[in-house]
Amino acid sequence: MRRIDPLSFFALSFLLLLTAAPAQQTPAGPPPTRRDDFTETLQGVNVPDPYRWLEDQNSPETRAWIDAQNAYTHSLLDSLGGRDRLQQRETELLRVEAIRPPFERNGRYFFRKRLADQDLYVIYMRQGIQGKDEVLIDPHPMSADHSTNVDMMDVSKDGKVVAYLIRKGGADEDEIHFFDVDTRKDLSDVLPAAVHFDISLTPDRRGVYYSLMTEGGPRIRYHEMGSPLSSDKEVFGKGYTKDKIVVGDVSEDGRHLVIQVLFGSAADKTEIWTQNLSKPGPIEPLITDLDARFFATAGGDRLYLQTNWKAPKGRILAVDFNRPARDNWREIVPESDIAIENSAFVGSKVLVLYVRNASSEVKVFSADGKAEGSISLPTLGGITQVSGRWEGREAFFDFSSYVFPYTVYSYDTASRKPAIWAQVKAPVKSADFEVRQVWFSSKDGTKVPMFLVYRKGLKLDGSNPALMTGYGGFTVNETPGFYANAIIWAEHGGVFADVTLRGGGEFGEAWHRAGMLEKKQNVFDDFIAAAEWLISNHYTQSSRLGIEGGSNGGLLVGAAMTQRPELYRAVVCWHPLLDMLRYQNFMEAQFWVSEYGSSEKADQFKYLYAYSPYHNVKKGTQYPAVLFMTGDADTRVAPLHARKMAALMQYSTGSDRPILLRYELKAGHSAGRSLTATIGDNVDELSFLFWQLGVTP
Repeated sequence: MRRIDPLSFFALSFLLLLTAAPAQQTPAGPPPTRRDDFTETLQGVNVPDPYRWLEDQNSPETRAWIDAQNAYTHSLLDSLGGRDRLQQRETELLRVEAIRPPFERNGRYFFRKRLADQDLYVIYMRQGIQGKDEVLIDPHPMSADHSTNVDMMDVSKDGKVVAYLIRKGGADEDEIHFFDVDTRKDLSDVLPAAVHFDISLTPDRRGVYYSLMTEGGPRIRYHEMGSPLSSDKEVFGKGYTKDKIVVGDVSEDGRHLVIQVLFGSAADKTEIWTQNLSKPGPIEPLITDLDARFFATAGGDRLYLQTNWKAPKGRILAVDFNRPARDNWREIVPESDIAIENSAFVGSKVLVLYVRNASSEVKVFSADGKAEGSISLPTLGGITQVSGRWEGREAFFDFSSYVFPYTVYSYDTASRKPAIWAQVKAPVKSADFEVRQVWFSSKDGTKVPMFLVYRKGLKLDGSNPALMTGYGGFTVNETPGFYANAIIWAEHGGVFADVTLRGGGEFGEAWHRAGMLEKKQNVFDDFIAAAEWLISNHYTQSSRLGIEGGSNGGLLVGAAMTQRPELYRAVVCWHPLLDMLRYQNFMEAQFWVSEYGSSEKADQFKYLYAYSPYHNVKKGTQYPAVLFMTGDADTRVAPLHARKMAALMQYSTGSDRPILLRYELKAGHSAGRSLTATIGDNVDELSFLFWQLGVTP
């Protein structure tokens, strides 16, 4: 793609925007939406909800409204100039061979790979690390529009059976199937569609423990392979309500069942239960009385606990299965000055994934905690997983950065040598871009970091288009990762900004708690302060600043635009939470009450009402242009949030900037969308932002 000098680029963009305006004008207005005079009394406060009727997703009136909104949105987006060029560049960056880290079982390597001409990831196997790639399960024939995908849940110890899920349309519910690797055929056992949390095959392949959400709450069941589902035994979960998540894993040697109860998605409290499977015995509690986060992994005669108990930045404890009393617990990896994100127990070693100033580091320890060095990484970046087997010797992890393509590394725990196992070959020259981290002061004086990505040599005169994103919640770490839209944005003279907001886990539990419950406003203050810093330091100006975020990040940008509408020119808000007084009533939102709170409690209602985006839209305000993106198949965050907010903002905005709803019939919240659909999402998002911020493809 030809590059243009930033100054001449801005002048040309502004001229083209002016001359093209007649062809790009917004139609007379969005479709009309019925507005009811509905008011509900919550905690003694009369709360208007004029679009409550749009919560009914299947009513004929709602369906007709969705169709009209889609027609309006696409009449604008599809007519924008330069979409073919954006489509071409997105395709160049994303339609390349991609591969994910493997699971090794008995010398067989199982992994997902997508060829450059494919839409979906296919499950493969190699016999030996240098073996030939053999296709096991291909989802492409499962749906004509490639809206059905597959993923591995577990592989038996001998590498003969793969437990895999089939997910349709991106929904959180999935079916579990079992594949016989030797015969290349599915077994007759099928676990029907449900929200499954975990699958764990026994080493002898005779049975499988599976955890799922039922009408009565989370449950762990045991299925004997080859038997009818009606004979499955309920193992654990009775008495736990739907705001809990329960998972159960069999140890690699088959001697122990380890059960974890997570109190909400962020698991701010966790219970650990164990059962000795080598002899008949009860399931016994190990931890039920500590308000702390624990993640348990069995390794030989020990249970390893990654925890923030008495260690806000994390530490690792070892518990002897034969002497589980708390007085006998041993600390093997103490808390340090940087936060632990994850850990893996491989080849009798402990691999700890840390986050230092929002970038990943991996350190290696012996089983008794002796430091054995670090694994070198090529640049500042992010790792999403480290995996391997206690009885094996190879660990695998992925790595990428904003302009550094996704790479899978292997690490031999015996020789202590890392090596590239697979690498995505995306057409991007990393040396052409500047990636830097800056720090700014938030409203209360807290120092907050932000990553910036832009083309080298960019003149910082305040005229550059900028795009900000962030997340800020549930201890999710916003570390650098390869992002096609950031590259395209920078290639067009823009500045991409990724803000490390409070609410994440980048600096430990204190950082998380500073952005949850009654302190959630800190997250929005951080984001607003980041925008002000970009403007005051001449990276951009309000008329050229866009923001985007999804899910909890959709709440973020929703709050940002209702609290400071003059600060931004355009907003992309996808699969968002926006009605914070009713969110807990829908789908999986019971998992998030421990993070946000609930309007059903008087003290929590007060702060939720204060920032809830849907309840803070004011008639006549000059709002930025907004593109809401959601769809029917989102069974995690109810799409009613985007429907209601789009209707309210179309009615309320005092500006002539468009408020659009892009609504897909098969779009879900979960991973697994086809590459074609992902490219379409990106093109629509960038087309909208380029249009509103005066950028010419």
